Amino acid sequence: MELISNMLFWLSNGMLIPDIIFLLFFFIKALLMIGGFYGTYIARTKINVKLNREIGKTGVEEFLDTLPEGNGKSKLLEYLRKIKAAPQDRALREKLLGDYEIAADKELGQSKLLVKIGPMLGLMGTLIPMGPALVGLATGDIGSMAYNMQVAFATTVVGIVIGAIGFITLQVKQRWVADDMNILEYVVESLRSEERRVGKECRSR
Repeated sequence: MELISNMLFWLSNGMLIPDIIFLLFFFIKALLMIGGFYGTYIARTKINVKLNREIGKTGVEEFLDTLPEGNGKSKLLEYLRKIKAAPQDRALREKLLGDYEIAADKELGQSKLLVKIGPMLGLMGTLIPMGPALVGLATGDIGSMAYNMQVAFATTVVGIVIGAIGFITLQVKQRWVADDMNILEYVVESLRSEERRVGKECRSR
């Protein structure tokens, strides 16, 4: 039994360095996500305010003809242009809506990963040094105990920060996706209604 306990002890201690490396990796990833998130926020604020102001004022085709210029980062403008380029093709429009949902879910997946992996790695970084810290306390090695406790607290804080960044960006991105889907579904349904109206007029003639 003592052999098994020692093996588990050394195995858990051996996981501390990889855990810290992953924590640093995801912390850097979270910081980069904040930068990209801010850039996206500025870009979509300009674009979506104009879209929501113009939508419904004119016909859907006129609305699509007056789409604002994008910098290539706006998924909404990208899919609106794809829908515009697929006239009278209902199946393709439905597929484009599905494609947008897949792309949006992939984007949300990055924030979801941080929400889950940050606290998980932080908890591992907290528990792993506790073993050596207790050993140091039992042997009277206060220096070793203090060092391990410092590592435990630091990894906990970093893990929580990673999870917090992921959670905040996830909440905002989910609202963005809902807003974009609302606009895309409105455009697709309006095009469908316009086609039905034109079809009825042609048959009545």
